[in-house]
Amino acid sequence: MNASRRSFLSTALLGLPAARIFAQSTAPATLSIQQGETGPTIPQDFVGLSYEVQQLTDPTFFSLANHGLIAQFRALSHSGVLRLGGNTSEFAYWKPTADTQPPSAPNVKTVVGHSVAQFYPVTPQAIRNLAAFLRATGWTCLYGMNLGTNTPARAAEEAAFVAKTLGNRLQYFQIGNEVDLFDKHIRDPKTWSVKEYLKEWLAIARAIVAVVPNAKFGIPDVASKIDWLKEVATLWPTIPNPPHVTTLSHHYYFGGPATNPKVNIPALLSDKSKVIHDAKVASAAAAKMGVRVRMTEGNTCYRGGKPGVSDVFASALWAADYALTLASFGYSGVNLHGGTGKSVANSVGGFLPGDIMLKEAGISGADIQKHPHPFYTPIATFNGKYVAEPVSYGLRFAGLFSGATLLPVDFNPGPVNATAYAAKLPSTHLSFIVINKDATQDLNLTLNFGKARSGVVLQEMLSAPSLEAREAHITRSPKLPHLKDGKLIATVPYATAIRFTLT
Repeated sequence: MNASRRSFLSTALLGLPAARIFAQSTAPATLSIQQGETGPTIPQDFVGLSYEVQQLTDPTFFSLANHGLIAQFRALSHSGVLRLGGNTSEFAYWKPTADTQPPSAPNVKTVVGHSVAQFYPVTPQAIRNLAAFLRATGWTCLYGMNLGTNTPARAAEEAAFVAKTLGNRLQYFQIGNEVDLFDKHIRDPKTWSVKEYLKEWLAIARAIVAVVPNAKFGIPDVASKIDWLKEVATLWPTIPNPPHVTTLSHHYYFGGPATNPKVNIPALLSDKSKVIHDAKVASAAAAKMGVRVRMTEGNTCYRGGKPGVSDVFASALWAADYALTLASFGYSGVNLHGGTGKSVANSVGGFLPGDIMLKEAGISGADIQKHPHPFYTPIATFNGKYVAEPVSYGLRFAGLFSGATLLPVDFNPGPVNATAYAAKLPSTHLSFIVINKDATQDLNLTLNFGKARSGVVLQEMLSAPSLEAREAHITRSPKLPHLKDGKLIATVPYATAIRFTLT
């Protein structure tokens, strides 16, 4: 391993260690498959992105003419899922003609971290362009609709056009975004509850079904109150002739906002307690309803991300591990949130807290623009070009298991901060992904491929010069090691993920 691989970039803003060369330690580890068991099969369309509905106010964004964005979507996945929603969806309105007027001004409270209360028009041209974009990328869509300031009649008219135009590229409608937070800005906190939400949701959903009889829906898309999923699952059998719900959905952000010192790389890469808790609750609720479960909006740090955490290589390792953790609980997919700086800023109060951090640290002008806006976006725009950010490489790496059936593993990484996953690929080949999230320690690994006594092992690596690097790479090893007695000895360097596949 060369010296640059062992160096850490100096980042005074975040208090990260100055550049230095580590005397690397290695820790022995073993990894093998638990015999006689299989886990969930990861859907081919597991990988997904989430964008604000406000993006549709520019019909050229999701369009056949946006070649750069199409290329980045296809590089991420040939069959991904685009989710449209976010805080701005609660102020979107259907504008079928040029003279259609927006609804009257919403009677909502201004709350820090919530969308600026202004209306965003969605036009037929934006939907037609979206359909062409989806066909070009091979992706499907989860279409978010306004619950906060909408009416059943307007929703039904919009849904009818969207369903007809998107056709089989539409997976389902999502009515309402982060409805568990409505009591903070858009509904009366004294009366808002799961029951009241379901009452309002049903009024719009039934209006949609009246014009789109085969309409499918996701529910409830909560921000953080995961117990809402349990309550929805409990109440669902009491609803007569319910609309066709296919998916329970929720959001997840590790922490935030950017000014929170607890949002840092060591915490991001080590604390999975809430992820596992939420996944257990959500997957159990979905099983009770007999539907799928999906994380439809999330990322490293809410309100636009944190510079030096959300836009560096550490976020790639987090994304890979987070996505595969949810896959192990049977999730149908993960949608990481992003988009343009303007759309995300409008969704969280008009500004990105990360910019405040940079300015307070004396960073301004062109240096600020070296960071993606928002800081957590999987696909950024620099000088008119679309660029894949580190977090998207992590999601893409996890997507290497799309279509595969997970296999339980026995893994003992010792003192190293590492995780491991195994799967049987659609090709029937056996594959392991090992994610070494440790900042200093390499992992000296013995992989036991079980009954396989010999064969060539393909190695693909997710790496960067350091956890703090503003880059990420997925490469194949030029050397193809062979198994010996069904085992492979390999080193997984610190701050690296490797996939080992028996070919």
